[in-house]
Amino acid sequence: MAISDVKEYAHLTEADVEALGAEFDAIRRDIESSRGERDARYIRNVIRLQRALEISGRGVLFASFLPPAWLAGVALLSTSKIIENMEIGHNAMHGQWDWMNDPEIHSSTWEWDNAGPAKHWKHTHNYLHHKYTNVLGMDDDIGYGLLRVTRDQRWKPFNLGNPIYNLVLQLLFEYGVAIQHMELGKLAAGRFKPGTPERADFERKRSEALTKMGKQVLKDYVIFPALTGPAFFSTLTANLAANAIRNVWSNAVIFCGHFPDGAEKFTKADVHGETKGQWYLRQMLGSANISGGPLTHFMTGNLSHQIEHHLFPDLPSNRYAEIAVRVRELAEKYDLPYTTGSLPVQYFKAWRTILKLSLPDKYLRDTADDAPETASERKFAGKTGPFIDPVTGKRHGLRTALASGRRRLTRRPAPVERALQLTK
Repeated sequence: MAISDVKEYAHLTEADVEALGAEFDAIRRDIESSRGERDARYIRNVIRLQRALEISGRGVLFASFLPPAWLAGVALLSTSKIIENMEIGHNAMHGQWDWMNDPEIHSSTWEWDNAGPAKHWKHTHNYLHHKYTNVLGMDDDIGYGLLRVTRDQRWKPFNLGNPIYNLVLQLLFEYGVAIQHMELGKLAAGRFKPGTPERADFERKRSEALTKMGKQVLKDYVIFPALTGPAFFSTLTANLAANAIRNVWSNAVIFCGHFPDGAEKFTKADVHGETKGQWYLRQMLGSANISGGPLTHFMTGNLSHQIEHHLFPDLPSNRYAEIAVRVRELAEKYDLPYTTGSLPVQYFKAWRTILKLSLPDKYLRDTADDAPETASERKFAGKTGPFIDPVTGKRHGLRTALASGRRRLTRRPAPVERALQLTK
């Protein structure tokens, strides 16, 4: 089962949670009061870099019939698209730069280089995903309506295709994002009856999405290839490759932030009457970071700091590294886990979950309360609150409990493992 009592799972009292929330509020105030010219200069330089890369890539593709030029064009263009989507578009649409009052980089005006309309994405992502992060039945980013990523999702034969669905989703991720807002699952279930307001709303969203998709297809696969004249077809394939690279990278970064071991899921009951402190705690427990250097952080749009982004989605992304230092200190103070790992490790864990959960539960080793991808408060053997070590004076809470391995529900060998044990 997913977590239904976050305070109990986190081994924190109500007073602890509210104190933690107050400390996060203090971080927000400090960053907001210190925003200034260096932050504005940063994002303007990033925009200049992105545009220079795109212009260079488009220019090189005039000679795309030559393999070296094709490769160089793909590298430049895919890098440009990644930066535009991740570090500029995603963060601008979160309102991270609205304080500048610059219409060029304002959340109300930015339209990104992606198949999904910005206003659709801002609803499904800024509102639904960030408000109800990893809440089953409320956050559509849990599996994107295709993938089974927690045992709380009932297994169906359809889930056997988990690996194939994810491969397709990776390559066409911008289109997956574009259709997410249309809620095609509800359409297939017959919930949008003709003549109803719900059907009219669906048709409006469908029209807006198809219009944006059409513009993207026209730009990348007709206009820009046509401009290169005799290099039309090689430029078209280069644009296809650049978009595919951008899609796979974006998918990988997002999945590494939400589906590795340690990124928990929650129930609807848990967000009922949720306080600000409880919201902060849920964001911290439901997110995972990617460790790495400055280049990794930049190319992920600083979503390598996924924990910090979920705590403060509208603060400038270039400040997440310094925020992370203070968040780690709070994790240490309250003995909370701070889930992080390298990109290969986090990506492997996300894929492992996707592969594993394509199978029925009877073939899985862990129980629903003690799975690495989604645990619950019932995994602990009577450990429901923090305690202070009488010798060291140090708080012992969730991180200590996880490290100690004390479980209320023991693991049982999967059928395949039991069969192997019998042959020994």
